[in-house]
Amino acid sequence: MRIGIIGGGIGGLTLALALHARGIEAEVVEAAPELRPLGVGINLLPHATKELAALGLLEALEAVSIATQEAAYFNRFGQLILTEPLGRNAGYATPQLSIHRGELQMVLLAAVRERLGPEAVRTGLRCIGVDAEAGRAELVHSASGEPAPALRADAIVAADGIHSAVRRQFFPEEGPPIYSGVNMWRGTTRMQPILSGATMVRAGWLAHGKMVIYPIRRYPDGTVLMNWLAEMETPKHHPNDWARKGELADFLPAYADWRFPWCDVPAMIEAADQILEYPMVDKDPLPRWSFGRATLLGDAAHPMYPRGSNGAGQAILDARCLADRLAECGGDVVGALAAYDAERREKTARVVRTNRTQPPDAIIREVWLRSGDKPFARIEDVMPKAELEAMLDVYRKVAGYDRATLSA
Repeated sequence: MRIGIIGGGIGGLTLALALHARGIEAEVVEAAPELRPLGVGINLLPHATKELAALGLLEALEAVSIATQEAAYFNRFGQLILTEPLGRNAGYATPQLSIHRGELQMVLLAAVRERLGPEAVRTGLRCIGVDAEAGRAELVHSASGEPAPALRADAIVAADGIHSAVRRQFFPEEGPPIYSGVNMWRGTTRMQPILSGATMVRAGWLAHGKMVIYPIRRYPDGTVLMNWLAEMETPKHHPNDWARKGELADFLPAYADWRFPWCDVPAMIEAADQILEYPMVDKDPLPRWSFGRATLLGDAAHPMYPRGSNGAGQAILDARCLADRLAECGGDVVGALAAYDAERREKTARVVRTNRTQPPDAIIREVWLRSGDKPFARIEDVMPKAELEAMLDVYRKVAGYDRATLSA
């Protein structure tokens, strides 16, 4: 059996490794002329690191990341709402890792080339459509636009992101990504550690500015590379372009007085080595992913708001599930893709919907509402700890990384 994978991102490369581990041949084609370590930070939750550990990648990933110890939630006045342990600190068998997206992609790429061969990933080839009955993907050379030899396989898996050409072929009337009303600015800053040194901070709320801050790399001199994300409600936005440079004047004033004992936020923002701007968007869940010998995976199947650290994780779970169904299909590739669709589609749809309404940082929203956006004397007078923790537990169960689910 041979599987063609469109897209050399996290989902596509993980799928190639998962297929190889099950004795299935795979080939990846990627539109970029070269795969380079681009982007900013992401988090891998225990359900994702469990799958990557099973592929023998955990040691390599831990060497280029930070094992997150806790999440700390604050209001915009710098007051602590709640601290929760994460990863191994919370009793999971595998860690939660904060990592540069490019570092993760390079670890996966190196493993694919080592295990599947140096020609297993071909770059500079863009998919413009598939023949779902024949298992055939039409390709063009990205630089010249000239046709390239088609990719032929027993199945084609489109892991080509939120702007997937294959998704657009299957659902031509769907339209562009849906804007949430929230714009995002992201950056990385080399600085001294904050709090525990391995804390993920979520602070403030969208009406006045919200921040997510966590370290993704340690340096020998004791400094860290801090990843930060600023979110603000903004009526207008630019197109969804992950490479668009952000302007300080568009968002820094909202954080001008965010100088707390645990972090000088405006100083951190101003010292960033780069700032990227893009809107928070997603798409409505689809009625199906699989068509004959073609299917969708990762952001091509279920783009979601980056509000629960689940985008990469759900793509990794897709890869494990699809590889399992293909390994046990007995040659019925079409049936395997349909079974994968049935198993993963509604699970990921619940995450998409929950990220819109009740992501983990919704506890900050509740405190903001109940406190009237004012400093509090005691958080217990605003919202009991048990209620805060219950909201977080609901999200863990929806996303599939509560300890009971992972243990089972």
